[in-house]
Amino acid sequence: MKRIAIFASGSGTNAENIIRYFQEQNNASVVQILTNNQHAKVLDRAKKLKISAFSFNKTALYDSDDVLNLLQNAQIDLIVLAGFLWKFPIHILAAFPNKVINIHPALLPNYGGKGMYGSHVHTAVIANKEKESGITIHFVNENYDEGAIIFQAKTIITKNDTPETLAEKIHNLEYKHFPEVIEQVLLNS
Repeated sequence: MKRIAIFASGSGTNAENIIRYFQEQNNASVVQILTNNQHAKVLDRAKKLKISAFSFNKTALYDSDDVLNLLQNAQIDLIVLAGFLWKFPIHILAAFPNKVINIHPALLPNYGGKGMYGSHVHTAVIANKEKESGITIHFVNENYDEGAIIFQAKTIITKNDTPETLAEKIHNLEYKHFPEVIEQVLLNS
């Protein structure tokens, strides 16, 4: 069975959706939740779902092998970034080549890069009067939102949409597609 680790920084709704999806499958499971925010709601979700969870600081992620060792000891097959806001460290990417994926709440290459996350993305998309937006699932490399694209899904933006209504549409795409794409990546690895 393939083993998944999820990195998240906030509430963890995508993480919970992924965990629940793989609880119904027999080919993979989420075995670890990691967060850079010791107060993140994703920790509560992990506890409720009986998934091992840890929070870490910048030193543990960037200046030591603490997080890397945890991933290697857990024999992780795929790392999933689901609302993880820090730049992912090169030494972990090197240890897990083509084994780290991210979801972004826009159609990359547009509206990506440092500072483009969550409501910042939706506000920019609406302000620029875009006709559509969506999600991009991509491999992670050393630059924000520049890794090879695995999958995109689109939604139409109406003249009545606000950043909040667009966010809801984007979340629905994430919940529908992210677990299935993770499963496909694992099957093809």
